[in-house]
Amino acid sequence: MAAENERKSPSAVSDMGAWAMNVISSVGIIMANKQLMSSSGFAFSFATTLTGFHFALTALVGMVSNATGFSASKHVPMWELIWFSIVANVSIAAMNFSLMLNSVGFYQISKLSMIPVVCVMEWILHSKRYSREVKISVVVVVVGVGICTVTDVKVNAKGFICACVAIFSSSLQQILIGSLQKKYSIGSFELLSKTAPIQALSLLVVGPLVDYLLSGKFIMNYNMSSGCFLFILLSCALAVFCNISQYLCIGRFSAVSFQVIGHMKTVCILTLGWLLFDSAMTFKNVAGMIVAIVGMVIYSWAMELEKQSIIAAKALNSVKHSLTEEEFELLKEGVETTQSKDVELGRTKA
Repeated sequence: MAAENERKSPSAVSDMGAWAMNVISSVGIIMANKQLMSSSGFAFSFATTLTGFHFALTALVGMVSNATGFSASKHVPMWELIWFSIVANVSIAAMNFSLMLNSVGFYQISKLSMIPVVCVMEWILHSKRYSREVKISVVVVVVGVGICTVTDVKVNAKGFICACVAIFSSSLQQILIGSLQKKYSIGSFELLSKTAPIQALSLLVVGPLVDYLLSGKFIMNYNMSSGCFLFILLSCALAVFCNISQYLCIGRFSAVSFQVIGHMKTVCILTLGWLLFDSAMTFKNVAGMIVAIVGMVIYSWAMELEKQSIIAAKALNSVKHSLTEEEFELLKEGVETTQSKDVELGRTKA
């Protein structure tokens, strides 16, 4: 038993490390971008181009890693990489347009709806089914985050279409990350190093136009200061860790688990906003965060139950395969005979 626990512990530690890296880097990048983009900060309102910078640095790190032999490059068909990059870039642009055209409340609702959409898409694409406990926990998380983030809800036709495109493309992108890793037996960092250059190139070409449509400003006219440049570098550095951890988490777990942990980031951001930026913290926010955290605890418990049932099923199958059919039937008969004898002895004693 001790040896088994020793074998399991490195995996558990690395799983926790992936989650921690994703939460810390995601919260850090949002705080850095808030200072970078807010009117009270550097007013750098070019989100899509900034994402292009993020992927450019990620691509550079990937190339250095491959060149130094730290990671191995495996073959993935170019059409798969281009298809993935198109889906991912559409997701980024659609999210930005959805935020511009809709109220913050409806934008938050559209993000919350990604969990059920991912569940349905995984059921359609991979015939994946979820236990009742997982479904209940997801509902609790969505309700909790909804309580603490959704305020005014205003929607229009264009905004609704952009939100639908954003939800569908973001959900599909996260499912593709996991399926490509399994299909080509490729690691998370190796896959990221292949997709990042394509995303960087396309976002740096299309990004300035998208940002102009969103903000009415062109990046070439922006007066860059040394402080702004340093915050862009910080944002890009955090994005490398955020991108790597996203691929790690989805590869190790699932797109649904990644969405659930994403709402943990929402709770952290609200708390840090209150601590660092004097954001208002109401009873509604606190109650919603508590409900969301309870939902995440239930989700962790439900996933552990599923994992144990899968391990038990695999163990039973291995026993069946190691025995011949005749031996397995004899074993069953022996168990049933023993049980009946125990009953008879119990009656005799009585």
